[in-house]
Amino acid sequence: MQSADLTFFLLIFRIDFSSTESMPASSLLHHALDGKRLSADEALSLYETAPFLALGAAANTMAEAKNGSRASYLIDGNINYTNICNVICRFCAFYRHTDHKEAWELTLAQLTHDVQALIDRGATQVLLQGGLHPEYKVDYYVRMVAHLVDTFPGFGIHAFSPPEIVNIARLSDLSLYDVLQALWDAGMRTMPGGGAEILVDRVRDRLSIGKCTSDEWLAVMRTAHRIGMKTTATMMFGHVETIAERIAHLERLRQLQDETGGFISFIPWTFQPENTALHPRLKKNHDVTLVGSHGYLKMLALSRLYLDNIDHLQVSCLTQGSKIGQLGLLFGADDLGSVMLEERVVSSAGCEKDMTVPGMMAAIIELGKHPDLTVSPYCPPACPGNRTCRRHASCASGNHTREVKDRSVRQ
Repeated sequence: MQSADLTFFLLIFRIDFSSTESMPASSLLHHALDGKRLSADEALSLYETAPFLALGAAANTMAEAKNGSRASYLIDGNINYTNICNVICRFCAFYRHTDHKEAWELTLAQLTHDVQALIDRGATQVLLQGGLHPEYKVDYYVRMVAHLVDTFPGFGIHAFSPPEIVNIARLSDLSLYDVLQALWDAGMRTMPGGGAEILVDRVRDRLSIGKCTSDEWLAVMRTAHRIGMKTTATMMFGHVETIAERIAHLERLRQLQDETGGFISFIPWTFQPENTALHPRLKKNHDVTLVGSHGYLKMLALSRLYLDNIDHLQVSCLTQGSKIGQLGLLFGADDLGSVMLEERVVSSAGCEKDMTVPGMMAAIIELGKHPDLTVSPYCPPACPGNRTCRRHASCASGNHTREVKDRSVRQ
């Protein structure tokens, strides 16, 4: 099946929009595909009225207009340097306070060992994150990054997140710029977009105590982009937010991208409730509404249509599983995500990894798309290394990948 067959998509439009009631949605979908920006009200109308398959088809048409028939994937691991956190997040099953018997911290030697283990299994990048430690100041993080960059030249160090940066700045009595510039000087070039949840403070106040505000999250990203870092953006949905608040989240990302151009991809995923204080089976969480696969794909497609200035959209195979992840490549995504060799945070909430390199390649090829292995986020294997990559215009553009026919990785 050729997923980009526009005739096939138009056929879906004619079938799904045969009723008068669907005509406004049809008009909005064609409006978006003609390159006209959706408003927040129009996006809400699409979510509420557009037929499911037509929404996905329109999103996939836009994705292939941006990126062709390529679908990217990455081999990496998520290493957490500590689970100690001074914030209370009701959706998190991973964090522990300092005096908890299950609290732990990695030494630099342990971290080095774990990164080497990833490399030995074929990883080209590490996603490095941890809890918001109440004592670690900027020097700790600078030493960590500099050591890893020097020890593993050319290996991707995709590190920290806006809440971590805000915490470091507070403890170190430094500005966000000073912290991020110090990390840049140590060799950090990309940063994940974790901790966004929903960028509406009503929702954030319901989810967490002591975490950064939506304005602070955006300020970290704005500063990182101006220094030269490329970052991802995320959204965790399916808890206490409304559909309008999800769209408000997308709008804030789109506005910042207009300003800086620093987001290389957007990654939405759904809240995973197991072992968390926000589980809907608890009576106090009567306002929690979980989202299933249908709702996930619907939001993925809407995100593709709304975020017209972010080139790449990644599915969350970790939270959705490989089959829905594959379907996501027909609902606006062009990135199947990572063969995550190591992960603790989401798995602590009940998710299990089920993707392998052969499985990812097969899932992509089955859809008539072309698998592209990336080294660091949308950075080619020919790049001279993570330390300097983002100074290269071709890499910073976020479009530089290679097609891979086969790759053997020890799982």
